[in-house]
Amino acid sequence: MPDNNRSVITVCSLTKTYRVPEREAGLKASLKSLVQRRFSDVEAVRGISFSIAPGEMVGLIGPNGAGKTTTLKMLCGLLRPTRGEARVLSQTPWERQPAFLRRISMILGNKSQMLWDIPPLDTFRVLGEIYGLSPSEYRQSLDELVDLLEIGELLNRPVRNLSLGERMKCELVAGLLHHPEVLFLDEPTLGLDVSMQIRLRRFLVEYARRRGVTMILTSHYMADVMALCPRVILIHHGRLLYDGELNELAQRLAPFKLLQLTYRNENGTTNDPILPEGVEIIDRSPNRLTLRTARHQASAVTAQLLQSLPVVDLTVEDPPIEAVIDQIYQEGGV
Repeated sequence: MPDNNRSVITVCSLTKTYRVPEREAGLKASLKSLVQRRFSDVEAVRGISFSIAPGEMVGLIGPNGAGKTTTLKMLCGLLRPTRGEARVLSQTPWERQPAFLRRISMILGNKSQMLWDIPPLDTFRVLGEIYGLSPSEYRQSLDELVDLLEIGELLNRPVRNLSLGERMKCELVAGLLHHPEVLFLDEPTLGLDVSMQIRLRRFLVEYARRRGVTMILTSHYMADVMALCPRVILIHHGRLLYDGELNELAQRLAPFKLLQLTYRNENGTTNDPILPEGVEIIDRSPNRLTLRTARHQASAVTAQLLQSLPVVDLTVEDPPIEAVIDQIYQEGGV
């Protein structure tokens, strides 16, 4: 975890509990709830702590209902926690100081700040005034973002005539126009096709490289996290389960390698070839096997296979990161 003395974001025992009304189904229960309401407490976030250094790109991951969006909303000041502390850019987020709000931005993939019936350029001009950008600052910032996202031809079209991917690009311009130092991204590629997802990831990588922005990303697309975030914070049922490198998480939870083996069947038999000890077959098709072996034995097993079999092709892979994350969700721990 980064040193708190130089952290842009510091979170200590942050907790958010919602008081949720409850009632049974039916007319009788509805009438009773008018005079005698019942409530239950739901802990969305349970005492999480972490810190993030300047310029870090961190993935905040977890299943639906894990508390990811609630955490982001507390860090940008939209929600006040039940308990705990947080400092973002040396400010308490839920105090919502104007100087603090001008230094952050939050972009949600399922919410729009673009006005439907006017061109994006009009919305950008309004935002430039709200953030107090001078004409030269506004023009320089807009030109940089338009060039990076290649949306020059979209600026004067009504937003309702834009595709989902085009609108998302404009959302990014709106959120980055004032050059925030901290960027919160909540499902930024939600609903986009694969090609547009790739383009937006490339843009975020390039923008972070140019501006040194600190970024927290939530996404259900592991490709987003793998492309953008060397570090992940994994939460489940509101609790922090893991904070560290994504590759290290995979190695800890999946201490094996997958071998894709294609070979010539020179004897015309349907039997599997004789394999080295400790190798497990997890899938088979004619002349092709998917094998699993311990990570520390992968090199020796590969050498034995190449020497003992008429190998046509052999690849060694790590297990899919999605499978590793799903294992954590199922077991509830790391």
